[in-house]
Amino acid sequence: MNELEKCMAGECYNCHDKIFTGFKASARKLLAEYHALAYEQKEEKTAVLKRLFHKVGTNVSVASPFLCDYGRNISIGNHVSVNMNCTFVDCNTITIGDNVLIASNVQLYTATHPVELAERLTPDWDPESEQYFCRTYALPIRIGNGCWLGGGVIVLPGVTIGDGSVIGAGSVVTKDIPKNSLAVGNPCRVIKKINQPKS
Repeated sequence: MNELEKCMAGECYNCHDKIFTGFKASARKLLAEYHALAYEQKEEKTAVLKRLFHKVGTNVSVASPFLCDYGRNISIGNHVSVNMNCTFVDCNTITIGDNVLIASNVQLYTATHPVELAERLTPDWDPESEQYFCRTYALPIRIGNGCWLGGGVIVLPGVTIGDGSVIGAGSVVTKDIPKNSLAVGNPCRVIKKINQPKS
């Protein structure tokens, strides 16, 4: 397996491999182009997003400033609003469904490191090498249809948020959230079911 295949499989990979530095360089150029556009330049902004992201649906708004790692691993459905100052660390895939609201300062992190120090550090690391000094792996994030993520929400690697769920402002989502749930807190917990049929 090459480094990209390891990354997408959720295995430890060398995040300083040339393929990833190339992805980052391309993303930085496109982000600079995007941020230089005026708010009113909707068509031009959409055109840049289509070059930056893997998939962009119709009626998608991404406010500036916006940061991502590669861009190429982000897929966004139809009728999605991403407010200002959001960060998507898309070392693995970030999939956002239709009719989703993402408030300001939301952070989606696919990348992580082993918790145990002995596992986290790269053995026999050489500063002259192109290896990173610690081990990195990345897990996909999925935000279902009809979700709303409140301001300052942080979503950690490997998390799926089910369709129709709402995540309260400031929550840290460490585990999957079932569909049609209102969930809040750090760590984020379901406090009630929502969108239930009226009896």
